[in-house]
Parts: sequence; structure tokens; C-alpha cells
Amino acid sequence: MSTRLEAVEGDITLEHVDAVVNAANAHLAPGGGVCGAIFAAAGPGLREACEALGGAPTGEVRATAGFGLPARWILHAVGPVWQGGDRGEEALLASCYRRSVELAAELGARSLAFPAISTGIYGYPVEPAAEVAVATVRSTVEGHPLDRVRFVCFDRRTLAAHRAALGQAPGARRW
Repeated sequence: MSTRLEAVEGDITLEHVDAVVNAANAHLAPGGGVCGAIFAAAGPGLREACEALGGAPTGEVRATAGFGLPARWILHAVGPVWQGGDRGEEALLASCYRRSVELAAELGARSLAFPAISTGIYGYPVEPAAEVAVATVRSTVEGHPLDRVRFVCFDRRTLAAHRAALGQAPGARRW
């Protein structure tokens, strides 16, 4: 059995998957961008659950319930802040994707949706981030029971970068 990978443009808070990944900060607190949208859509219970976790280091992932989202779980991945590329950012970003796939599998998830971690206010360049995301997920899903992984992109440039990394034509749909 192989995992189907796809990139789409959309709102990750509306994804009907078992788990969605939040582009989180180290405090697991409400933020801007994807993080703010997930907290707003999930409702106040998410803030309390994240406070109880006590934060997470960069490159790590923590799980909470999905609360008001269609997803059963939210995986909070703490991505790196871009500092020029020579401070271990690639390894930390890859860790976010790898640990998210591993944690989703541990929870029993069969489908997973990712945002473009660290490409917003953390400043990671979109194209190399997409390459890290796709390569890491491809190498990690082997041996894990995920049927589908979706990269949910917030704009066309991010979508194009993920589709290029996937080797998909601009209009291709796989799932």
C-alpha cells in the first residue's frame, strides 16, 4: 500500500482528515497566520490544551484533540525561524514533517494535512521549504499506515512550489 500525496490551495481548518498540522510557535500559543486560524476555528479548548503541554522545542511536535475542527487531532509542529540557512533550519524543518508523520501514525491517523511550515512570518523561503516537506514526507511515510497526505497551501506560489516538489503538473489532482 502506498500513501497518496497531493498539494491543494485552501483553508487547512476545513480539511476533513484525521489530523491537521499546526505551524506552531514554541509556546504552543495562538499566533498569526495558520496558527491563528487553527486556534480561532478550534475554539477556546485548544488554548487550554496547549497550555497544559507546556510548549515544545523547535523541530518537535505535540498532539491535541481537534476540538472544533473537522480533524480528530491537531499536531503542533514548531518550525524554525529562517536565519539564512546555515543554522540548522533544514534539519529542524525536516524534523517537523518527520515527527508529524510518525505521531499521526502513532495516533492511528490514516490521513494528514500539512500547511507550509515556517514559510509565513518565520521567513523560510517557499521553494526550498516545499522540497524539504515533500522529500521528508515521502521518505517517512514508508512503513506508516497513512493513506493520504495533503499539503494545504495558502496561496498559488506555495501551491506551485509544492506541486513542483511532488512532480505534478500545475492542474493535476491526485485525491
